[in-house]
Amino acid sequence: MINGSYFNGFILLGFTGQPLLEIVISGVVFFFYTIALVGNAVIILLSFLDDHLQTPMYFFLRNLAILDLCYTTNIVPQMLVNIWGKDKRITFGGCAFQLFTDMVLSSVECILLAVMSYDRFNAVCKPLHYMTIMHSQLCQTLVAMAWLVGVINCMILSPYAMSLPRCGNHHLDHFFCEMSAMIKIACVDTTTMEVTTFSMCLITVLVPLLLILVSYGFITVAILKIKSATGRQKAFGTCSSHLIVVSIFYGAIIYMYIQPGNSPNQDEGKLLSIFYSIVTPSLNPLLIYTIRNKEFKGAIKRQMGKEKHSMDTIGH
Repeated sequence: MINGSYFNGFILLGFTGQPLLEIVISGVVFFFYTIALVGNAVIILLSFLDDHLQTPMYFFLRNLAILDLCYTTNIVPQMLVNIWGKDKRITFGGCAFQLFTDMVLSSVECILLAVMSYDRFNAVCKPLHYMTIMHSQLCQTLVAMAWLVGVINCMILSPYAMSLPRCGNHHLDHFFCEMSAMIKIACVDTTTMEVTTFSMCLITVLVPLLLILVSYGFITVAILKIKSATGRQKAFGTCSSHLIVVSIFYGAIIYMYIQPGNSPNQDEGKLLSIFYSIVTPSLNPLLIYTIRNKEFKGAIKRQMGKEKHSMDTIGH
């Protein structure tokens, strides 16, 4: 029995009452978190160290890897501590920080994926002018704007969610401090908050998604105009990894938050949260961007060759 009396923070229930399920989930989460840490760290290091990866595409990919690394680290350590230990509490400040970080990073990733689609649009549709258009100053400005919009979105919603009256209810039916779980424990009418949250989700999710669809519409037309099969395959290969990430990320987000009709039940919502916040960031580096990417595999070989050469030099 978890006693929340005289405690100003929150108690994260997770799957309390189902210890076997929690053990299985914690094992899966730990496995994918390890992959996310190693895989995204490799992407970040290689994009800095290898001269062949100093292009706009890999600049954006490095930022995506940093986002994924921060996103999982914001959630997983606290989740594992709560599952493996008896104390399932989180302080008010810790919960506020977790909610703030979760919302900022989610919003930034939505916009960053749209920016990456614009980058792919220029690479495929305007290859001769690509480096002129996607110069370093523009790339840095686009990333800075994504962060600015993410912070503004969070500053509108997070303080509102944390200030909702809860009438002594500290029990969050989730693994982490998530917006919908925070709204559900409020003891006042939350219609205004729900409408505001839904509206902000429409802006930060569907507007970038619309831009992505438009970009890929032009990309598809451009690819179909290429006469050689090899050229079409190469052009499609430059976009396929990003398209897979967009499909997985937006599919889960839309199903969770802005689908028409009934929302997922609470347990299903928890599992979906684990998928898009923990599993997806590990799939990005492991299966989508590194294993399927010849340039990344080449960069790994070059760095290993440099390391071997250094060791041989030291040995002699």
